[in-house]
Amino acid sequence: MSNKRNGGRFVSGAIAGSSLMYLLDPDKCGKRRRLLARDKALRVEHVSGQFLDKAVRDLQNRVYGIVAEAWARIREREVPNHVLEQRVRARIGHVVSHPHAITVKAHKGVVTLEGPILEREVERLLETVRSVRGVRDIENCLEPHESPDGVPDLQGQPRKAAARSELLPENWAPATRALAGLGGIGLLSLARRYRMLRIPSGIVGSTLLLRAITNMPLHRALGLSRAPEVITLQKSITINAPVDEIYQLFANPENFPHIFEHVNDVRHLKGDLYQWSVSGPGGVSVSWEATITHKVPNQLIAWRSVPGAAVSNAGFFRFQQNADGSTTLHIQFTYNPPAGVIGHVIASLFGADPKHALDDDMVRLKSLFEYGKTRVHGHRLTREELEREIKLPREKSGAVRTDGQSTPDKAA
Repeated sequence: MSNKRNGGRFVSGAIAGSSLMYLLDPDKCGKRRRLLARDKALRVEHVSGQFLDKAVRDLQNRVYGIVAEAWARIREREVPNHVLEQRVRARIGHVVSHPHAITVKAHKGVVTLEGPILEREVERLLETVRSVRGVRDIENCLEPHESPDGVPDLQGQPRKAAARSELLPENWAPATRALAGLGGIGLLSLARRYRMLRIPSGIVGSTLLLRAITNMPLHRALGLSRAPEVITLQKSITINAPVDEIYQLFANPENFPHIFEHVNDVRHLKGDLYQWSVSGPGGVSVSWEATITHKVPNQLIAWRSVPGAAVSNAGFFRFQQNADGSTTLHIQFTYNPPAGVIGHVIASLFGADPKHALDDDMVRLKSLFEYGKTRVHGHRLTREELEREIKLPREKSGAVRTDGQSTPDKAA
């Protein structure tokens, strides 16, 4: 037992020592890291305050709604037939796949349901209709069918039924997130106090807490999803330069290592396919392949990583020419970091996440075009040097198809 405690103390001490070395570095980097840590702490405080305010208001509204619903049920007299029919129709559209096939009639609180329906949807439909305010009884005249085969009213694309519980949607309401987070913290506290409950309480508590913090399904939060839409970053910046000059720089990804600090190398493989090498946390290099999916001269460049890439990502650059001759660059970038949101948080603590990199790189780009110089990879770079090093787009002038391939001029 003492060995385990000593081992835990050693690991905790090592982590604390590494963190202090990282933050108290006497070089300029240490000061910058401390400022970043302070800014993050202030942001966490601000976001937490906003979230708690929303959660309290959401919870109050739900309580008021429950009380108002109960009071309305007590006071309510007989609902007009046409009003009750509309209420029922509005609810059944969320629980059956073919609501148009069901006829609803109401008379003095008794609702009659007629028409074909799939067997697996009958029970849920009846439960839903019974919960409608004003319904006293149900007359079931439905025609259940095991499958839609041979039933004209059950043909066509089925309508997607709504989730049965609020815990199933991808995005939870603030009150739901707050209650789940408190429940997760409570279970983690039990796991620390009672050895018998350590494993189950720890697993369930961690799951609830992670789900509440990230507000996304666990397979996305843990990086198990193949889709790149886990972390989304957006940024817009106005640069005092013509749109064609900005576009020429971005039209060939092989130019990116010259201006982007965290991009080590971009190699053209074939067609619109490129291999990327980017510096991650701790200076570890991460590589993947991505293809340009859409390109419109002086307007848009979009890309997406190939299936199975180490870091699934997608995004676009949108170029907007302004009346004063400047260019507004709109960037949207989505990616699925290793270990999901947890990996993103760890990278953020070390200042190596795409958000930090994107902000820094846009400052360099603006300085380069407006002041003619900047610093990249620790070296001074002037605009004249960049113009000698950059590569122009591979396509010739002419129309560009949506698949990213160019259409040669007729003269060619």
